Amino acid sequence: MVIGCSGGGKSIFCRELATLLDLPNHSMDREVFWLPNWVERPRVEQRAIISDIVSADRWLLDGTNPSSFDIRLPRTDLVVWVRLPRWHCLLGVYRRAAKYVGKHRPDMADGCVEQWPGREFLAYIWHFEHRFTPRIIQEIEKHGPDVPVITLKSHGEMAHLLDLAGLPH
Repeated sequence: MVIGCSGGGKSIFCRELATLLDLPNHSMDREVFWLPNWVERPRVEQRAIISDIVSADRWLLDGTNPSSFDIRLPRTDLVVWVRLPRWHCLLGVYRRAAKYVGKHRPDMADGCVEQWPGREFLAYIWHFEHRFTPRIIQEIEKHGPDVPVITLKSHGEMAHLLDLAGLPH
């Protein structure tokens, strides 16, 4: 599973990694969280969808949401934590918005048209490391203490891991 703050490039990274490793790629934003028009799917339905995804033998799941780590981590072979600086994530969100505002982006549920990021979303990104990282670490320790975690702190490190994944075995 690939986790990290919004705007860090998780979704693009996942698409590329899934292609290289021939894994089914799943986006929590597209398949789990959102219904059309930015309506949040009920939590019980989210958990059922996640359970269905991870019941398969092979999968790659893009999305953080530590409240579902109890479902995902026991079925995970590896966690890739995209942990870029917050300014980089903010820049990524603005670049994404500039490209997709008024349109549907591939990693979002149908009917969710991209909007300019609002103050609340920007604050979420700004405070992500301080507010959410302790819970992420706690949930990994609780539900997947033996699952290896690779932390990638730059797009260069992401590209390097993709290069390694693409090497013939």
